[in-house]
Amino acid sequence: MGGTSDEAGGRESRGGWGSGGDLTRLSINQETLKQWSLPELAAGCVALGVDQVGLWRAPVQEYGVERAAELMRDNGLTVTSLCRGGFFTASDPKERAAALDDNRAAIDEAAALGTGTLVLVSGGLPAGGRDIAAARERVADAIAVLAPYAADHRVRLAIEPLHPMYASDRCVISTLGQALDIAERFPAAQVGVVVDTYHLWWDDRAPGQIVRAGAGGRIACFQVADWVTPLPEGVLLGRGQLGDGCVDLRGFREQVDAAGYRGAVEVEIFSPALWAREGADVAAEIADRYLRHVC
Repeated sequence: MGGTSDEAGGRESRGGWGSGGDLTRLSINQETLKQWSLPELAAGCVALGVDQVGLWRAPVQEYGVERAAELMRDNGLTVTSLCRGGFFTASDPKERAAALDDNRAAIDEAAALGTGTLVLVSGGLPAGGRDIAAARERVADAIAVLAPYAADHRVRLAIEPLHPMYASDRCVISTLGQALDIAERFPAAQVGVVVDTYHLWWDDRAPGQIVRAGAGGRIACFQVADWVTPLPEGVLLGRGQLGDGCVDLRGFREQVDAAGYRGAVEVEIFSPALWAREGADVAAEIADRYLRHVC
């Protein structure tokens, strides 16, 4: 299920990029090409020879979930992940119930799109809150409720640790170790983790935790983006194009491969500078940078 299957990493590429270039594992996340509509994204990926995409809930909902699923199928595109579920840390019972309902809807959407991976961004501290340990435990409590429902829909929940700068307002799970500490309470087929280079490049414990994740079959999604100094648009929208920053992207890819991961390599870059450019040019640049800096 999700990104651990050999099939996901072993499909033949359409061969639409460069002489001898291998885009078999490349997945382009929808937010990387936010300037494109869903039909434009599908057509652009087909033209480039990329047959995998990561999708986001809001634009999919706007287009229509079933309609989006049909669009992906008609273009031969595999949806490698859906982002995002999560935001589990509210202490108010009504807010927590609403979050659970929204996550059940996200699971339904993932199943309709044919993806086995729903990415979870856990949520930050509630307003006025200071107990980060309690917030993390509420994440685990929510996943305990949702994991059986997700399993019934053949969807795996994938906990994504975010850079510590997000801990207060967006994600109290900051390290791969913290994500695994929660994921390992549940069967690996139900709950995995996301390895995202943008969020984990700084952590000297990440290599060991990647080994741990691989040994347990927990790597559900692998995402790549670079860290550019200074961050051009702040931490949220400051992700760098592959090769423009300080992250050892190929090293990360080699680590997840050595840990047994055989799934897609999903390029997820939030960058107004990229969004302002012609989509086809950005897509071609992504493919080139992927081949030069990740493969």
